[in-house]
Amino acid sequence: MAHYQILIVGGGTAGIMVAAQLTKKQKGLNIAIIEPSEQHYYQPAFTLVGAGSFDYNKTIRKTAEFIPKGVTWIKDSVASLQPENNQLTTAKNEVILYDYLVIAAGLVNNLDGIEGLREGLEKGVICSNYVDPRKTWELLEKFKGGNAVFTQPTTPIKCGGAPQKTAYLSAHYFKKKGISSKTNVIFATPGSVIFGVKIVADTLMQVIGRYNIHLKTFYAPIKIDAENKIVHFKHVGAKENMCVINENNILNEQHDGNETIQIPFDFLHLAPPQEAPKFLKESTLANSAGWMDVHLNSLQSAQYQNVFGLGDIAGLPTAKTGAAIRKQVPVVVDNLFKLIRGVKANNEDYTGYSSCPLVTGYGEMVLAEFNYKNEFTPDPKLKQMLVFKSFKPHWRLWMLKKYILPYLYWNKMLKGEEV
Repeated sequence: MAHYQILIVGGGTAGIMVAAQLTKKQKGLNIAIIEPSEQHYYQPAFTLVGAGSFDYNKTIRKTAEFIPKGVTWIKDSVASLQPENNQLTTAKNEVILYDYLVIAAGLVNNLDGIEGLREGLEKGVICSNYVDPRKTWELLEKFKGGNAVFTQPTTPIKCGGAPQKTAYLSAHYFKKKGISSKTNVIFATPGSVIFGVKIVADTLMQVIGRYNIHLKTFYAPIKIDAENKIVHFKHVGAKENMCVINENNILNEQHDGNETIQIPFDFLHLAPPQEAPKFLKESTLANSAGWMDVHLNSLQSAQYQNVFGLGDIAGLPTAKTGAAIRKQVPVVVDNLFKLIRGVKANNEDYTGYSSCPLVTGYGEMVLAEFNYKNEFTPDPKLKQMLVFKSFKPHWRLWMLKKYILPYLYWNKMLKGEEV
């Protein structure tokens, strides 16, 4: 049985960054990363790929490029965890022992979480940037008018603002294409508001008004009829919160006695339901919702002191983004070194920071930075870009999204440099 001082599950953003920062700070550590994929994806660009504004091929690089020197790459996936014995079992039935475990395996799409979702994607009737952003752009180009519906599930999803970003970019595209007058853009969300940070939400409501988007709150997608091109929603709020339907019902919505709503669509984009990987959900490391149970500020497992979890797999009340990972990694790395030195892992500096780069149209973006308290916390460095109100759409923020952030990701973050 192999044994490693530090075993990292997941070779995505979080896993690679932890390994890179560990090796950068101290040579000679015995570290391994378990990751089955030969390719590493820059997923934040998928929204732009789906809008025809970014080359999909530029979002992909070889995983081997980013495994730090001296770190063992185990090309396998995890089948089960046995943290009580400081070990895990891989899909290839190998048992691996560890002193310290870092779980950064991300999340998985549940394409069977909504009835008809898998069928609709396979038939090419609907699209999702979370599955294949190239298909989104293909269907957008074919769209000639009608109901364009954008929605998301009741589960947590990576980059919670991504579905609405797609709606804004699409609405702008329809405008440029000259088909806005014969298009109904509908954004349906199970949430009660468009965004949890009020100063940002106020801006986004102005964007929604500019594009004449029909905002449907408390709408949870429950079924997709791909053959008849109808999406079914369940109203998840109290009756008094039900959205007002236009008097002439231009969306052709149909309500029934069970408070379900059917909206026919000519274009449908959605985020699929998302969940933690099976090996985590079935382990003692999971919370009641199936996500990894960690301390909110130290990211240490609630059950085992030598185990940490970060990134999308962590059960944290903040947005699942790469920006959040950027702030989580130094805390985990510091706590690991503390444990190695034989002292308590008492770094509790992570306060829930996350960031949603909300693209509100071609050439402009809002940057929503916030913490556990949903307080707006803009990075002071933005002033160096002459951006003083990042809660407002700005062309420099678009440049940040399209050019600067990808560069920083590939050349700084994944190489262990704090940015």
